[in-house]
Amino acid sequence: MTHVTTAADIVPISFGTGGWRAVIADGFTRFNVERVAQALADRIHAEGVADRPVVIGYDQRFLSPEFTWWAAEVLAGNGIRAHVIDRAAPTPMIMWTVRDLGCAYGVAVTASHNPAAYNGLKIFTAGGRDAEVEVTTPLQEHANTLHAPDVRRLERRTALAQGAITTQTSMNWYIDAILDAVDLEAIRHAHLKIVLDPMFGVSRTCLQTILMTARCDVDTIHERRDTLFGGRLPSPSSATTFALAKEVLERGAALGIATDGDADRLGVIDDTGAFLHPNQILVLLYDYLLEDRGWHGPVVRNVATTHLLDRVAAEHGETCYEVPVGFKWVSAAIDRYDAVLGGESSGGLTVRGHIAGKDGIYAGALLVEMVARRAKPLSRIYADIVARYGRLEMVESSLEFDPEVKEPLTRRIMVQRDLPDFGLEVRTVSTADGCKVVFADGSWVITRFSGTEPLLRVFAEAGTTEQAQRLVDTVQDYYQLH
Repeated sequence: MTHVTTAADIVPISFGTGGWRAVIADGFTRFNVERVAQALADRIHAEGVADRPVVIGYDQRFLSPEFTWWAAEVLAGNGIRAHVIDRAAPTPMIMWTVRDLGCAYGVAVTASHNPAAYNGLKIFTAGGRDAEVEVTTPLQEHANTLHAPDVRRLERRTALAQGAITTQTSMNWYIDAILDAVDLEAIRHAHLKIVLDPMFGVSRTCLQTILMTARCDVDTIHERRDTLFGGRLPSPSSATTFALAKEVLERGAALGIATDGDADRLGVIDDTGAFLHPNQILVLLYDYLLEDRGWHGPVVRNVATTHLLDRVAAEHGETCYEVPVGFKWVSAAIDRYDAVLGGESSGGLTVRGHIAGKDGIYAGALLVEMVARRAKPLSRIYADIVARYGRLEMVESSLEFDPEVKEPLTRRIMVQRDLPDFGLEVRTVSTADGCKVVFADGSWVITRFSGTEPLLRVFAEAGTTEQAQRLVDTVQDYYQLH
């Protein structure tokens, strides 16, 4: 019997904290991408901003260029000019271009640091911001109601000939903006050797150009396009940067910089070959901007990011603001409080005056500036931080779960507040985003469902790794999450 495809066969579109991500050829299909593009076009017309272009760019993933052009044809078919960055480009560059061209919306075809089987869409609003739920939820709901006859297209060749689709391949404007923002003179005279690891992603051209312009000696690994990302997650961590650490030690480099698949996050290897956790990078850069650049202002972190930032802020008479997971909350708080810096323990950060989203390329350049101006090895710079502010260690765990477990477990944790006995005095319990328990000694643990993958995440921070691990183990044992 021949199977006839029906609406029930179509995997629904679902936006999370980092956009819409789904497995290629399962949920992430040409039809679903076109439905999102049509829903976006309908929204643009309803808002009366169809006279402004929509920037669309893509990463190195499988079929990313093709998905980009299919989305562009739909926008063009709806009388909206699609401005395609027709080369693999960092997500922060796409966001910067949205702001630079005064667009009302932008799109990046990327699944960021997800496994290779995934692709996705990130939607940006005016100013190059991550779209908030007030935008993505209606888009998702409208897109899921659309059928094939509802989607209007203008074929690529015709659209290009008519100017309904325009293209760019230059990255110069974005690169120049970062060059203008860092102290090139200080870097030039430091004679630093840097090793880059784009993790088969999109950062090489931009970051290499910036550092070589500053006269750094730059070596690069994992720079070719590999849609399987070398068989590893394109996410910088201690487990995925061992090759970078080896190169840093063998070449006697000052540091190594790794970026995730779309270059909005970074990981760093210091001069001793040690991996610096994103929490450490946030603390380093916030302290540097306050101490060396003389900036003033608070800092923003999400609920699963180090409280060491709170100590740095307090030392300087500033405030650390806590927000939910999702970088849109970080960027909104930076604006609201005129914060110096904001970031996440997952490796994303941005600085006041730059784009409102994560930028691993700018963060990497700023870190190189810090090493150059302080004229010390990176390991020594962080040792100075520990001597001044103390040490906090984070442990995290990600666990897959069966779909039927999510609702009862959420009810048990979030509604009933059925919490384990940690053997510590509890200071506060918050369910603003997941369930976060803060203890009187300053340690804490949070349990929350991922907004981009079918995972339950547990984060804990304490004075030692062993103490943090005990908090994570207590949660996993109590809820039988093994």
